[in-house]
Amino acid sequence: MPLDPAPLNSLGLPKSPAETRVVVAMSGGVDSSVVAAKLKDEGYDVVGVTLQLYDHGAALAKKGACCAGVDIHDARRVAEEMNFPHYVLDYENIFRDAVIEEFAESYLGGATPVPCIRCNERVKFKDLLDTAKDLEADCMATGHYIQRKMGPHGPELHCAEDRNRDQSYFLFSTTPEQLDFLRFPLGHLPSKAATRELAAQYGLAVADKPDSQDICFVPDGNYAAVIEKLRPGSVEPGEIVHADGRVLGTHNGVIHYTIGQRRGLGIGGLSDPLYVVRLDVETRQVIVGPKDMLATRVIPVREINWLGDAPFNSQKEWHLAVKVRSTRPPREAIVRPISETEAEVELLTPEEGVSPGQACVFYDPESTRIFGGGWIWRGH
Repeated sequence: MPLDPAPLNSLGLPKSPAETRVVVAMSGGVDSSVVAAKLKDEGYDVVGVTLQLYDHGAALAKKGACCAGVDIHDARRVAEEMNFPHYVLDYENIFRDAVIEEFAESYLGGATPVPCIRCNERVKFKDLLDTAKDLEADCMATGHYIQRKMGPHGPELHCAEDRNRDQSYFLFSTTPEQLDFLRFPLGHLPSKAATRELAAQYGLAVADKPDSQDICFVPDGNYAAVIEKLRPGSVEPGEIVHADGRVLGTHNGVIHYTIGQRRGLGIGGLSDPLYVVRLDVETRQVIVGPKDMLATRVIPVREINWLGDAPFNSQKEWHLAVKVRSTRPPREAIVRPISETEAEVELLTPEEGVSPGQACVFYDPESTRIFGGGWIWRGH
């Protein structure tokens, strides 16, 4: 008689936790620390890996700015407290080539990039995932707030239980192959408070560590300073021009502005509020206009990663909900495939401040499932 297959463990694998090796991507923050501690507590063979992605001292040309070192120390301390091996991998060159360089180019090209997505796509879920396989791991776990659920066609990506913490916008480019290997043990938790409670329960020193808010290599939110360092002399002054052609003032560089910006334009004395409606890198002009000029209905999207069950271009159109900014709720839209990786997205209600360089993420309007997404390029 054939033996019954082994029951699945909590990570959905048919073996005991002790026989299941899990590489945990540890950033030094409370989320990934709790994932590592929880899996170790459940009896898994845990290996912690922390990526050194950048040197703050070099990035900002000032001493004592190395908070990356603190994060590595915190991750190592959790591994010592919970008694599992921990490795630090130097990914500075990979990170610079795959994320920071494009970030600078994108900003200088008048776009508003989202480097966290590129980091997940090109570093964490690519190179680090390969490293996890080299370490003979059965899967890799992260502290992201998103859920992986088994569907009839294989693993599916779903929003986190706590919608306020949901990180689906930053993970839309996760491929089906990566999803096979990834696990997100925090996605079902009701709140961040529940994560901190677990950290306290495991006695972790990072239980009260504050969340990081900024892009990791731009710790004070000053993008322009980082780009000036990366591309000396590339930030040139130009004119602030009204959409009707009037020159209203001057600026110190297009990179200081984003689509939809109203404050800090430095053009006072006008009766109606004006917003940045377009950035023209060629002529170095910041074009401003009234709020109604910001409304966008049709968005071109490319580099699409599709997570639906049927092929993306097997239908003329998909009726989905889409998110065009991480802070906005999904809105109803019609997604019309042009090719396997390009589409035209028509919003049923126009959105303001849609910017090239941001992601357009696809959601099932009927459930919590994520159908992937793509990158917004030139606006119409």
